[in-house]
Amino acid sequence: MIDVLKPLLAKFILFAKDRMQFGAPPRLFLRQDSKNSRCALGKTAHYDPVKKSIVVFVTGRHPKDILRSFSHELVHHCQNLRGDLSFEKMKTINKNYAQENEHMRKMEEEAYLLGNMCFRDWEDSLDNKLRYKIHIAEQKFLKENKKMAVKIDKKVLR
Repeated sequence: MIDVLKPLLAKFILFAKDRMQFGAPPRLFLRQDSKNSRCALGKTAHYDPVKKSIVVFVTGRHPKDILRSFSHELVHHCQNLRGDLSFEKMKTINKNYAQENEHMRKMEEEAYLLGNMCFRDWEDSLDNKLRYKIHIAEQKFLKENKKMAVKIDKKVLR
């Protein structure tokens, strides 16, 4: 999966940098987390304004969804660079910050709108997007492809 993501991320970051007008890109961490991936409402990504870094959770996700999350977090990076994520503006942050903090609500609205539209515009600009293929890793590990080491008869199974 990472082999599919790397060239897409490289192409997208160039487009997003031009579109969003940021100078230095953030640090990016692609996190494998099988426990998080089993949670239907698990984490997708987050931005750290102090470290200027983005963490994107990749386990069990479609590359397009990963890229969309990355785009959303890039908007937060831009907000941070222009001072909108300063402690003075953010004030207190709790788990319901997007519902209870008017300033942060606006930051999330901007990230959803600009992040999704930037991703959509980039995707629509690709002439050769069908050349990117996903090779499902699980195919190698399907039990139908494995031979049993020990033959078990019906009596043992019962």
